Amino acid sequence: MEETKREKFVRLAESRMNNALKQIELLSNLSNTRAYEYTKEDIDKMVKTLKSAVSDLEKTFLANTNKSKRFSL
Repeated sequence: MEETKREKFVRLAESRMNNALKQIELLSNLSNTRAYEYTKEDIDKMVKTLKSAVSDLEKTFLANTNKSKRFSL
């Protein structure tokens, strides 16, 4: 039986989200000051970049969701 578009989305979304969350967890491991040295500016830049990526992701999904909306009188 062929996988539906929904099933494919769920399978890939779960896998990719788990990968993304694991990578974020690995980033948080860098907070160990016994092993690493960093500045507040370093952290601010990392967090800003991640927030921007999440914002872009949201905009992409919203843009694709709203494509079918059309104005008419």
